[in-house]
Amino acid sequence: MLLVLAVVWSLVVGALRWLAAHPWVPVVLLLIAAAAGGVWVRRRREAARWNQVREQGLRYAMPQIDALHHRQFEEAVRDLLRRDGCLDAIRVGGAGDNGADVKATDPFGRLWVIQCKHRKAGLTGSAVGTPDLHVLNGTGRPVHNGDVVVLVTNGRFTDRAVAFARSQRLHLVDRHLLARWAAGSTPLWELLSAVPCPRRPASGS
Repeated sequence: MLLVLAVVWSLVVGALRWLAAHPWVPVVLLLIAAAAGGVWVRRRREAARWNQVREQGLRYAMPQIDALHHRQFEEAVRDLLRRDGCLDAIRVGGAGDNGADVKATDPFGRLWVIQCKHRKAGLTGSAVGTPDLHVLNGTGRPVHNGDVVVLVTNGRFTDRAVAFARSQRLHLVDRHLLARWAAGSTPLWELLSAVPCPRRPASGS
């Protein structure tokens, strides 16, 4: 151990002496680090700016949505919410998500909890039924404290699912409503009925 410490100390002393004899080296290294940091910050800002531009003009046609993987479908829903002004929209889908695939706070302060059900076959695929809504209803408000609890699908819902959602104040976005939302520029809360009142005024209002 003493031998190792002696070797390390010798190397440190030698490095310090070398740097003292070449004082320009630390200056060059600092300039390189500063330049690299500036490039990194500039690239981050540029990426954020382009992401904002992309989200503001984001549009999806239904064939595009049908071709997505279910994880990509969740990401598309997240991006559409960001386009609408939900800047904190995140995808949380996966194991242990407790029925929430996407969560977001809208400009009015309402927390949105969304479950996504992707159907490769679209309308001809299996309809979303009440079991999925039971899970969402059991976690959307009690677990996630959601103000607006939504199930989004590129397919359709059974009649029983529609009736259950209405009785439990759950919001359904089927293929037809999704097409209007994804292809337009109208926020989702303006396409749904009986959305809870805002918690705060919209930014800039």
